Amino acid sequence: MKLNRSGFTLLELIIVIFLITLMVGLSGVFFANTLPSGKFNSTVREIASTIRQARHLAQLNGVKQVITIDMDSRSYGIERRGGKNLPSGIQIKVIDPLAGDITSGKYHMTFHPAGSSECGTVVLWNDTKLAQINVDPVAGAVIIK
Repeated sequence: MKLNRSGFTLLELIIVIFLITLMVGLSGVFFANTLPSGKFNSTVREIASTIRQARHLAQLNGVKQVITIDMDSRSYGIERRGGKNLPSGIQIKVIDPLAGDITSGKYHMTFHPAGSSECGTVVLWNDTKLAQINVDPVAGAVIIK
């Protein structure tokens, strides 16, 4: 009489469980390393979006709009519309065309109804990345580098 032995051996099951555990462990390390980068990119996009919003509000409402960047409290926002805080690990400074590098205090970016602006370049960085948000003073276009 012939026995039909179908199924997996204990050794095969242990190897498969080990490989699954290894893949899950490596994917956790991969996602943990991409989290700070994603947070940095998101912050850069949020600040650029805030700048664009201030410009559009100035043109739409016919009233100048001011963005305040507070380097000491690590926050930014359109005046009278609330603000946001910078995530930890992200540094900020502003390069003003007249005053140079501004790393402390408050900096005000002004947008006029005609679309022009009075502002410098916002620079953000962390341990691995650097980004610049440039604002064209005449057209008010926002460019991320």
